[in-house]
Amino acid sequence: MTVLINNAGISTGGNLLTGDPDNIRRDMDTNFYGTLSVVRAFAPQIAAGGGGAILNILSALSWFSFPDVGAYCAAKSAQWSLTNSLRVQLADQGIRVAGLHVGGMDTDMSRDLDGPKTTPADVARLAADGLAEGAYEIVVDDVSRQVLSGLSGGVAALYPQLP
Repeated sequence: MTVLINNAGISTGGNLLTGDPDNIRRDMDTNFYGTLSVVRAFAPQIAAGGGGAILNILSALSWFSFPDVGAYCAAKSAQWSLTNSLRVQLADQGIRVAGLHVGGMDTDMSRDLDGPKTTPADVARLAADGLAEGAYEIVVDDVSRQVLSGLSGGVAALYPQLP
């Protein structure tokens, strides 16, 4: 099976209200437009080869936002929406589009963050297992599972600090 993995990502640490607009654009260009460009380039070949899968590496921050990295969160949320749209659009071409959500992965991008981090090897194994099982959403860790379960509770469940 042909599998395209979109793993390129960036977080400039852009605050949506006070951050440098160029950095906010960089987050969106890399995480959203980069993914879209790669899919547009390779989906025709995957379809011509009989189908396969596209795996977009997302984040628990696709579903939950921290203001200090609002640009990253917005870009990952847009990438999740992109994933959902492509999933429907490419299904009849034999291409399964899956999103992988992880709270913390032990990479250079998260080296300064505290908290639990999943190893890249474990993420890769779980991704392969999820694709083999035909999953559309691959939720890797407890952080992502907790945020996902909070979605059904609405804004009050995700942001209890709001009045």
